[in-house]
Amino acid sequence: MSGRNHAVVIGASMGGLLAARALADFYQQVTLIERDAFPPIGENRKGVPQGWHTHVLLLRGGEVLEGMFPGLTADLMARGAPFLDRPEKELIWFDGGGYHARFTNEDGRLGALCVSRPLLEGYVRQRLLALPHVMAIEQCDALGLVPSERGGRVRGVRLLRRAGGSAEEVLEADLVVDATGRGSRAPKWLEEMGYAPPEEEQVTIHVGYSTRLYRRPLEQQNGVKAILITPSPHLKRGGVMLPQEGERWIVGLVGYRGDYPPSDEAGFLAFARSLAAPDIYDMIKDAEPLSDIITYRFKASLRHRYERLTRFPEGFLVFGDALCSFNPIYGQGMSVAAMEARDLQDELRRGNEALWRRFFRRVARSIDMPWQIVVSGDLRFPEAEGKRTPAIRFINAYMARLHQAAHRDPVVARAFNEVAGLVAPPQSLMRPGIVWRVCSHAS
Repeated sequence: MSGRNHAVVIGASMGGLLAARALADFYQQVTLIERDAFPPIGENRKGVPQGWHTHVLLLRGGEVLEGMFPGLTADLMARGAPFLDRPEKELIWFDGGGYHARFTNEDGRLGALCVSRPLLEGYVRQRLLALPHVMAIEQCDALGLVPSERGGRVRGVRLLRRAGGSAEEVLEADLVVDATGRGSRAPKWLEEMGYAPPEEEQVTIHVGYSTRLYRRPLEQQNGVKAILITPSPHLKRGGVMLPQEGERWIVGLVGYRGDYPPSDEAGFLAFARSLAAPDIYDMIKDAEPLSDIITYRFKASLRHRYERLTRFPEGFLVFGDALCSFNPIYGQGMSVAAMEARDLQDELRRGNEALWRRFFRRVARSIDMPWQIVVSGDLRFPEAEGKRTPAIRFINAYMARLHQAAHRDPVVARAFNEVAGLVAPPQSLMRPGIVWRVCSHAS
């Protein structure tokens, strides 16, 4: 198809890698632009401070990645990445003041690949760059877009390589994709070209967390591999423990609004002991640490409403965290990026005309579900800053009762887990059968 000679993706984090893989099926040449140098597989990249912390590839995201990189799950499991698909034995989930009832996964609908971000990103990057028509330019900054002479279109990107003595250059492209993440300069670049920037939606939360790796014994306590203890408006502290390759546990402790977990050993353990349930502390109190304690701060979930724009240049798209950046404690970012890559492929199959309009509208629908989960969850906290609509207030009141029911009812617990894993929409929790169960268990 004409107009599909060369695509450029700015940013080679997970979002950029997945965008490039989606484009590789449609363009003769795909070029990744990355400001960092690529490390060996399994080592954290300098420009990804989030890479040190907990990540999980939810089943829906894993299915998309498996389609793009056949054999990915088996390859990563061969490298030691555990796959959790037996929640009745492997998962402890404490939420809403109690433990969710154990439920089975006989139909295989649920599951999650527990793999470190450096291993997953490095593996995907290696598979992507093995494609003969995909290349990367490392240690290179994207300075801005290059508009066409008549306007209305982007025809390339201005670059500056970080090597000494480099001069600014123009890389021509039929399509430029901004996958530079939360710090995207796309709104500024659009203004420079005479376009209005997108509307923004923001929920300010001020969450902070501390993370540490521990040695994971071959025999876990009663078979348990993963523990989630969620924060609540009454105790704004939580934690997660997940297995990783290398027989490790990664443990992340989280707090809101300045009540952040410390970075010293005694403080880290004391914070773990203070959580609403003792399970994480009991697992790590005598475990062997394998790393320092790494801290991270996150101010706000942010969504750019590109789908509402009426004018936008052809030949340009925005992708991944540059579209929507979620509170990371929900673990949805990589899976949402995979869903966006699938959306991009679907729209490319329909042709080039008005690609930006079709893509932004389609991907907005994919983002709506996880965005609703994150926003409603964070706006439970009185200190969170965001628009509390009547619908949000109703959802949060209902969810409080649903968690109470989930403590005793495995059907409700499973329904919630399906939504959290992005395999079912939030509306599924309002099915008559689930509502009846929630009301029946109301105290």
